[in-house]
Amino acid sequence: MHSSEEAKKIFDTAEQIFSADEVSRTVKRMAADITKALSHRYPLVLSIMGGAVVFTGQLLPLLEFPLNFDYLHVSRYDNKTSGGKINWKVSPRENVQNRVVLVLDDILDEGITLAAIRERVMDQGATAFYSAVFADKDIARSKPISADFVGIVLPNRYVFGFGMDIHGVWRNLPAIYALKE
Repeated sequence: MHSSEEAKKIFDTAEQIFSADEVSRTVKRMAADITKALSHRYPLVLSIMGGAVVFTGQLLPLLEFPLNFDYLHVSRYDNKTSGGKINWKVSPRENVQNRVVLVLDDILDEGITLAAIRERVMDQGATAFYSAVFADKDIARSKPISADFVGIVLPNRYVFGFGMDIHGVWRNLPAIYALKE
């Protein structure tokens, strides 16, 4: 956890790489794409806490079809800047058996967490698994999963804003920022 002054210094030295307007347009495009693909499927939508909370909150009102909603909390970062072991904090309360499941996440980094979620959801009897990530980081190597719906592609830099944090802060920013290289 940083002090307020340390958090402000991080922000002041960061570079904005996507504006709030670009973020908003991206969410609207994704909502249209998801609506087109899943409006006839009556999915169970699962949001991954805490990073996807901002993305989910802006996306859900734009989806033009009936759905059920729940969340799960899985993390590899726990306020750190590099991933570790998968930590399952909260499983969905809703039963995924015989359901079409759409998982929402803020960022597809290495893909390890999302791949583990897909495996668990399918093992629990879901009929189909879809994923929507606001951002897909270009890490220049293969990932164990790719998202069905992607908002933006990010450079391989540490980013924050729009649900993504740096040391637990700045999830609340409407734009996307990167640490200076």
